[in-house]
Amino acid sequence: MSEFNSVIEKRPIRKLVIAGIVVIILFILKPWVQIGAGERGIVLNFGAVQDQVLSEGIHFKIPVVQTIEIMDVKIQKATTDAASSSSDLQDVDMSVALNYHVIPEEANLVYQTIGVQFKDRIIDPAIQEVMKAVSARYTAEELITKRPAVSSEMREALTTRLLESKIAVDAFSIINFSFSQTFTDAIEAKQTAEQNALKAKRDLDRIKVEAEQTIAAATAEAEALRLQKMNISPDLIELRKIEANLKAIEKWNGILPEVTGAGAIPLIGVGEAAKRN
Repeated sequence: MSEFNSVIEKRPIRKLVIAGIVVIILFILKPWVQIGAGERGIVLNFGAVQDQVLSEGIHFKIPVVQTIEIMDVKIQKATTDAASSSSDLQDVDMSVALNYHVIPEEANLVYQTIGVQFKDRIIDPAIQEVMKAVSARYTAEELITKRPAVSSEMREALTTRLLESKIAVDAFSIINFSFSQTFTDAIEAKQTAEQNALKAKRDLDRIKVEAEQTIAAATAEAEALRLQKMNISPDLIELRKIEANLKAIEKWNGILPEVTGAGAIPLIGVGEAAKRN
């Protein structure tokens, strides 16, 4: 024992022992904390939330007195389904997706007032209420035809509501609408009727165009005949007679017809027949 004490009393060995003890104490008490990327540290003095919010990196704390709670402030996604009714009392089942994050500078207030289970306590109920409130202002058909407007109104309502709880909305989208089978069949029947009406209108327009084309062609033909009639003159008629006579002469074989008898009915070609006999 005396030899051991003599070794301890030596200055270099003594320093090493003290340093080792200090290191052991530090690891036991761990007077520092590391805050990761996308996280914030909530400082608690004997359990009381402090105004200070620790950012990313390594920070020192007072052992025993202070504890640090880590809160995630990265963008998170919540997908929620809700059943609601439209203004025309149609049952609507909606599925929406919300991207949100805790405001980093207000993380201590979120931890103090809500805790880390803010999705179940704040996000989902807010989405349910907003979806029901907004859908009640639109008819079932408008929920489909005015989908961008419905989505925008829901996002604005959620942004205002969640901002009170120090939670920011990054994106909002409606994933799906679904209605009762009766309403779905009615929508399909209406679309079919509209398509048939559009086809009938196109056919009617085509028939009108074709009729107009026929009338135009008949009008043009009548006008051509009128102009042709206006161009007919006595000289033109005489010219046409001369042309006809010239064509007849070209076809004549050189034999003159023989005419016998002075009565009312002359006999043509009788002489030629008598010769043959």
